[in-house]
Amino acid sequence: MAEIIQRDGTWAFDGDTVRITPGLHRSVPLFRQTYGEIAVPLEAVSSVVLEPEHRRGRLRLRLREGADPLLQATGGRLPDAADPYRLTVDADRTGVAEYVAEEIRRALFLDRIPKEPAKTYLLPGPPVPVSVRSSDGTVSFDGTRVRIDWADTSERVKRATGPRIITMGDLVQVEWLPNLGHEDGLLRFVTRETVYSKLPPEKDPYALDLWGSTRRDLLTALVATAVTARLPHPSTGSALDRSAHHPLPAAAPPALEHHDVLLRRLRELGRLHRDGVLTDEEFAMTKAVVLRGF
Repeated sequence: MAEIIQRDGTWAFDGDTVRITPGLHRSVPLFRQTYGEIAVPLEAVSSVVLEPEHRRGRLRLRLREGADPLLQATGGRLPDAADPYRLTVDADRTGVAEYVAEEIRRALFLDRIPKEPAKTYLLPGPPVPVSVRSSDGTVSFDGTRVRIDWADTSERVKRATGPRIITMGDLVQVEWLPNLGHEDGLLRFVTRETVYSKLPPEKDPYALDLWGSTRRDLLTALVATAVTARLPHPSTGSALDRSAHHPLPAAAPPALEHHDVLLRRLRELGRLHRDGVLTDEEFAMTKAVVLRGF
């Protein structure tokens, strides 16, 4: 067993698995603490390096492309401190860190782990159900459906559409960008209906506009990852190609018992359109979303 324990967390390698456990110190980002322990099978690893830094070092585990739904969902855009595959190493522990890295390298060589992209996810992603409250609303995923409940501070156009429920069968892909403080983030669920939509996130009823607490908004990557892990693997082809082969089913007529709610939401959208909040295109798109929801 090769192991290194630091304030940032612990890496332990038993010859088959790199077990990464986040530290409990308050300096460890909320995202890493919430994501929890990650067991990385050796076959998912591409390489490991110890990068020298001023008065310390940093262990970094590189995974094979397509092996991890977290990296697929976030696209390498996680802030460095929140990246679970990086470990800050104190200067007096760099020798131990190099030993751990060398043990992983030796196992990669002996097991002849390929470096080409993985054909399937080798890590499971976060467990479900998972629910995160963000600046724009609460997003939940139970393994089969995504639900978005808008916050009181969400744009009126979103609140007028009501809660969004998206089934996995309708989903094409997930788009995620972090809230960096100086630049808003987003969590967008692209469906077969909205795959060519150009609505901005603040008006898109399938997107969370992340503009509040950067620490809490980062947790939306948990939902993005959990959903990504259950979508077809990228090796099966592009999301747009898959969407083209599965046309949308005919919309069901609104249920009679929801008729009043539907009319209220359509009237609200009409007011937003007349007031200039929505363009003609945005009004048509959002109206279609409301009708489809009923």
